[in-house]
Amino acid sequence: MKKLIVLLVAVIFGGQMYGQTYNTFEPSKTQFMLRGYGHTGFEYMDSGDETESTFLGAAFAPIFLYKHSDRLMFEAELEFKLEGNELETGLEYADVMYVLNKNMIARAGKFLLPFGTFMERLHPAWINRLPNVPLGYGHDGIAPASGIGVELRGAFDLGGPTLNYSVYATNGPRLKDGNDEPEEAGMLMFENYEDTNLGKAYGGRLGLLPFSDSSTEIGFSAYSTSDTGEQDSEYEDVGAFLFALDFSFVKQISGLGGVIDVKAQYNNSNVDTATYFELEDDILEEYSFDNQSNSFYGQLSYRPTMASSDFVKKLEFVGRYSDFNAPEGAEWEEKSVQYAFGLNYWLSWRSVVKLSYQATETEGGHDGDGLTNTDGLFLHWAIGF
Repeated sequence: MKKLIVLLVAVIFGGQMYGQTYNTFEPSKTQFMLRGYGHTGFEYMDSGDETESTFLGAAFAPIFLYKHSDRLMFEAELEFKLEGNELETGLEYADVMYVLNKNMIARAGKFLLPFGTFMERLHPAWINRLPNVPLGYGHDGIAPASGIGVELRGAFDLGGPTLNYSVYATNGPRLKDGNDEPEEAGMLMFENYEDTNLGKAYGGRLGLLPFSDSSTEIGFSAYSTSDTGEQDSEYEDVGAFLFALDFSFVKQISGLGGVIDVKAQYNNSNVDTATYFELEDDILEEYSFDNQSNSFYGQLSYRPTMASSDFVKKLEFVGRYSDFNAPEGAEWEEKSVQYAFGLNYWLSWRSVVKLSYQATETEGGHDGDGLTNTDGLFLHWAIGF
């Protein structure tokens, strides 16, 4: 009797199980991959009035990649870093991708914006040839790094040359009106996770690789929105237009015995003029300014990959110039110039020790009105995995 009951259970439930999965045993195309990078180091900064010397807590940025099928994929990057005495966490990007055809991919979610190439392609610690970003990027920068929205991107083979493109729509930036931080009135805040108005930001990039060896790329980017202020506020219709020009050249040159890597990008930001308020001697006063900013960086690195010595092959020499100009008349008015020089040693193709010196001259800015000269010495170790 017991054997009969067991047989009946097996037939009923087993039949249901096999009936549900009948003829669906196909090789799985799903794949999961964990990648990312981390870095740590030591920094010494001297601005004349203040000196800082500190070891840096390690930063960790895991990247999750999931391939559901040949067409459908998902990617995400988290960031964990020590700032002061606290652990800061962040979501760099998280988006779904679908391959529409050989020339077009659709993305949706939070993604790195192709505004130029630095933030989308070059900012990770083990890819960036210097320990920090150029002027005009990062916190209080004018180059948008990421956005939440949708994007179409792809490339076309022009019979030797290649053209890549991207068009997107995102929630767009939010204008700082000065209520919370009066000294930042007129700045754009790009980390706008929830849209505060009905307007959206639209942008795109065109990149041309004119030579068949893909050694050179020239790109143009644009980013525009007609609404940056909160809905129904007096700043609702304040618009903004940004554009960028970028250049890249990477090639091994026999006459120089190694690889030359040139990167450059120019950013321009134009925000509509608006009226802001400041408190002077307990009196609320109005002011406005021509809200235009720009930044530029040019970088040259050389790696003697054709040297006979294995030690010399792993060295890399790098130099970078960058500048940043914020609007005259703004509370955050600034003119800065920075020179950075570095010597890198590549332990492997994805692990590098970076030693660099940096000199920055700043006039104005958040921290003071006069001229400030800051020298910095950096020793960083970054690894990609």
